[in-house]
Amino acid sequence: MKIAVIGTGYVGLVSGTCFAETGNEVTCIDIDINKVTKLNKGEITIYEPGLEKMFLRNLRDGRLLFTTDLADGIKDASVIILALPTPPGENGSADLKAVLQVADQLGKLIKEYKVIVNKSTVPVGTGEKVHAAILKNYKGDFDVVSNPEFLREGVAVEDFMKPERVIIGASSDRAKKMISDLYAPFVRQGNPMIYMDVKSAELTKYAANTFLATKITFMNEIAQLCERLGADVDMVRKGIGSDGRIGKRFLFPGIGFGGSCFPKDVKALARSSHEMGYDFKILNAVLEVNEKQKLHLLPGIRKYFGNDLKGKHFAIWGLSFKPNTDDIREAPALDLIKELLKSGATACAFDPEAMKNAKEIMGDRISYAKNQYDCLEGADALVIATEWNEFRTPDFSKITASLKNKAIFDGRNLFELDDMSALGYHYESIGRMIVN
Repeated sequence: MKIAVIGTGYVGLVSGTCFAETGNEVTCIDIDINKVTKLNKGEITIYEPGLEKMFLRNLRDGRLLFTTDLADGIKDASVIILALPTPPGENGSADLKAVLQVADQLGKLIKEYKVIVNKSTVPVGTGEKVHAAILKNYKGDFDVVSNPEFLREGVAVEDFMKPERVIIGASSDRAKKMISDLYAPFVRQGNPMIYMDVKSAELTKYAANTFLATKITFMNEIAQLCERLGADVDMVRKGIGSDGRIGKRFLFPGIGFGGSCFPKDVKALARSSHEMGYDFKILNAVLEVNEKQKLHLLPGIRKYFGNDLKGKHFAIWGLSFKPNTDDIREAPALDLIKELLKSGATACAFDPEAMKNAKEIMGDRISYAKNQYDCLEGADALVIATEWNEFRTPDFSKITASLKNKAIFDGRNLFELDDMSALGYHYESIGRMIVN
């Protein structure tokens, strides 16, 4: 099948590459000429484990192409996938400008039946708006389908190639058949393709992400209670996670969620609910708690240093919002660093993949290390903000030799309390007792 993917961001590039991997001819379209030039040269523009090898193979074999020419890119495609950004507006609602602008252009370019697939995360009713925008200029036959993505950054290739489910929101049998054929190679092991109307598919994506964000936030609230009661959040997590109705995933406490999906989607669904006259209280609470959670370590840091951080220097391990990605959107690490700087402190950070992106935001307000141990030189304490695997079993002799104080503030609960006590560290984590 010939496919056009409009947008070469995280979702667009992963989707286009994975569709090409199953033999489809995929043309990816983007207005950013510099990005398109890099991609055509074989320079991948995001970090995602397993993606580059697949990307290069399909680029080499001619199944994956990149262009800035929308008309040429969609000309022979039977399926056009919209993978465009929908950033939050000032009021929290999703900004549909890019989606609707492209839809308007498509209406002027389409000459025959095509299926327009909305893979961007969009509010309920967007499918109707896209249909109307195309219909203004094209009166022929076409369908608009909602096919939300459920990719987890860090394992997105695996998620795409072996999806737990494929959601297809479509109103015509013709469109259902085309999208079903497109996804058939990915669900050979029997994982379901679930068919529904467009609005239900649009809401399913928001419902999934906001529920997961709520689950994370609930566990962070439990962690707050554990600290006040003297309970251990790890024990609580294991206890409730063994209940099949609850499950083990998304129960790890930390310094809040970030990334391109959860914060944006929670805000957007809360705003949509407000516009419909419904006060979605849980979502508003999730947003409030998550913002506070990002700075959860700060009071403990201030107390340890006698409430005076002026002139203190901190080593920061981790900048990305989660491991195995270079994505720093809404990353808790950045919020924490900014507050440390406001208090008169300085910081040196290390992240295996995200430092280039962090520099675009933080500039020279902090320094950046070549590795996790260089980051520690001359630091008054270590702050852990992202749970990269290489941080889990570090050489504590190197840490001790480099830090001015044996103090670690761990926002991801990487280490065991008994181990830190035996090593003689002051160790503060999330939802567990403080080790002195």
